Amino acid sequence: MGYIMDLRKIVGARPLIMAGACVLLIDSQDRILLQLRTDNGTWGLPGGSLEPGESMESVARRELLEEVGLTAGDMSLLDIFSGEKFYYKYPHGDEVYNVIAAYVCRDYQGDIRIDEGEVQETKFFSLHDLPELINPPDQPILQTYMDLQGRRVETIGDQVG
Repeated sequence: MGYIMDLRKIVGARPLIMAGACVLLIDSQDRILLQLRTDNGTWGLPGGSLEPGESMESVARRELLEEVGLTAGDMSLLDIFSGEKFYYKYPHGDEVYNVIAAYVCRDYQGDIRIDEGEVQETKFFSLHDLPELINPPDQPILQTYMDLQGRRVETIGDQVG
């Protein structure tokens, strides 16, 4: 997050519009990879913020590799998410309004290797057995994916991050 960190030196903690991307990585058993975040102790999708000159798909690929050590093959755009549901205040006080391009990927290579600065652990979860604490900006993205799969989970929007 070099670009965002540089902006933070100028604007402090006040809200920024932060563009980024995430990956819904699906394994052969239709389970989704989530990572336990070090910053807020919730489970979330691999992803991060856009750097100048980078495409959204490039962000998704880079963050997947950096955070969990996996290389994405074919990916498809799930949707682009923004709005009030994507406001987030980090535990250290920085505020953002996220604009997130979410990609679905079933084609990947490598062995999971986590970035311990951002990720405590990773695990594949069944859509019927997601953890209780989901990162707030990831909740509507996961719900959209589950709705498209015909697997509405009523509790996902009620979870606390």
